[in-house]
Amino acid sequence: MKRPVKRLEQALDWLCWSSAAELDKQQRLAEYSAYRMAPREFMLSAAIGAAAAFTLFYTFYQSLGVAVGFASLGIVAPRLRNAGLLDKRRVRLQLQFKEALYSVTSSLAAGRSVENAFVAAEADLQLLYPGHSADIVREFAMIRYRMENGDTLESGLRQLADRAKLEDITQFVDVFSTCKRSGGDLVDVIRRTSQVIGEKLDIQQEIAVMLAQKRFESRILIAVPFVFIAGLNLAAPDYTEPLYNSPLGYVLLTILLLGFAGCGALIRKIMAIRL
Repeated sequence: MKRPVKRLEQALDWLCWSSAAELDKQQRLAEYSAYRMAPREFMLSAAIGAAAAFTLFYTFYQSLGVAVGFASLGIVAPRLRNAGLLDKRRVRLQLQFKEALYSVTSSLAAGRSVENAFVAAEADLQLLYPGHSADIVREFAMIRYRMENGDTLESGLRQLADRAKLEDITQFVDVFSTCKRSGGDLVDVIRRTSQVIGEKLDIQQEIAVMLAQKRFESRILIAVPFVFIAGLNLAAPDYTEPLYNSPLGYVLLTILLLGFAGCGALIRKIMAIRL
């Protein structure tokens, strides 16, 4: 009995299903290397995926039974959407951290201490991202709470870097901790580090803009065969009728579908450039 339950839990975890306890933990202490959708969002993504799979297979095979049978493949849609939401959240956190560094640099240049500069940065970030909904605002508020309770700034930043697992944040924390211990010029170090990170993110954004058009074109290329077949079935059903009247026709359709799926996977892999 335990083994089927464990397999079910593993399957739900692979599909990115979240329990109430996991969602509560995620809201209290965010892990930026993983993302968990709310049950309502999970069910909505699965429903949309099932509807899309039903439409695709019915368009291709013109068989209600086949379409209903393969509609269950839509259950993997939450996993795909979860990966996209995770990437967007990590990119958003990088951009927010860049703005936070600019604020800290300005405060240090004005004569504030390092700790006070990070506290002042929280107020600046609240103006940029009102509503306390931005990840960086919550993270800087958490760092402030830790310092108010006797913890060090380095410890708070290190915890953020460990949870974010982003190269830019980790490198900044390493440089900051080393400079703080060795007594270096923190103002100059933070200014130079923020400048380098900002330039790097600007270049990444330029590359992302150039790739966005190509990704859109790739989605059109993937969709064209299915739209073409749907058009033939609607406009000239006599032309495609031989495909649906013999087993050989269904074999041919299956080979074509697998070929389209392989081309789509190859295009997706080529376009999946890590910035």
